[in-house]
Amino acid sequence: MGRATRVLAEGLYFGEGPRWRDGRLWFSDFWAHAIKSVSLAGDVRVEVEVDGDRPSGLGWLPGGDLIFVSMERRKLMRRGADGQVRKHADLSGIATWHCNDLVVDAEGRAYVGNFGFDLDHFMAERTAGRGADLATSTADMALVTADGRVSRAAADLRFPNGTVITPDGKTLIVGESMGGALAAFDIGADGALSNRREWASIRPRVPDGICLDAEGAIWVANAGGPECVRVAEGGEVLEVIDTGQPCYACMLGGDDGRTLFMLTAPSSIPEECSAAPKGKILVAQVDVAHAGRP
Repeated sequence: MGRATRVLAEGLYFGEGPRWRDGRLWFSDFWAHAIKSVSLAGDVRVEVEVDGDRPSGLGWLPGGDLIFVSMERRKLMRRGADGQVRKHADLSGIATWHCNDLVVDAEGRAYVGNFGFDLDHFMAERTAGRGADLATSTADMALVTADGRVSRAAADLRFPNGTVITPDGKTLIVGESMGGALAAFDIGADGALSNRREWASIRPRVPDGICLDAEGAIWVANAGGPECVRVAEGGEVLEVIDTGQPCYACMLGGDDGRTLFMLTAPSSIPEECSAAPKGKILVAQVDVAHAGRP
């Protein structure tokens, strides 16, 4: 029998980038053009309204400022203590299509992924039954310092998406959605990434958001199916949770770090997920607590 889940919140358009902070789960809701939060009691509130673009990955700098991705503008935005939102970094020199998820390290450095190709066009082509080789395109991951300087962190990733950093701060693991795999890198003292290797292949699953637990396993939201899966290094699937709808993001949180939040929606196709708010946040109590970042 599968692990029990419950609906924490519904009526979302498309939830992404969940982060547990100060007793609430923060997340982006793409087509509401907003960053929201929800408590374990299920009360949802708008934290930031994002004018004219979709927010995605989010995190906090050491001083407490919120940073978040502005997807189509290919920028990283920053909300300061005064509540004002300003540009933190321009990623257009590295991102070749919409930006997506990110992780922030202990020094305030953000690692930011991007699609690398026109995903919406690819999905339309696939739906129409036409061949589309755009998914073979690669993308570079950006490294943004706490003061907004941008450099290339890693090259030739197949749709770098959900990203985690191990508790010792020495390893970064990123899901390659179009590669069906998780890739690992060593993190240098200056934030540079090196020694790329495959952490796990999970084909035919499509890794989207991910989160790390205290046993070193990773929960993976499967954008290609209605499930969230726990995976060990090397690719062994340790557990599967049925989410009813495709699962696009996940996060461990709660008071003891053992509440698994799973963000779902009927589809990622813009015309479908923006038409009506049918997305949900499911929760399940799991055995191993959160670890690392985010």
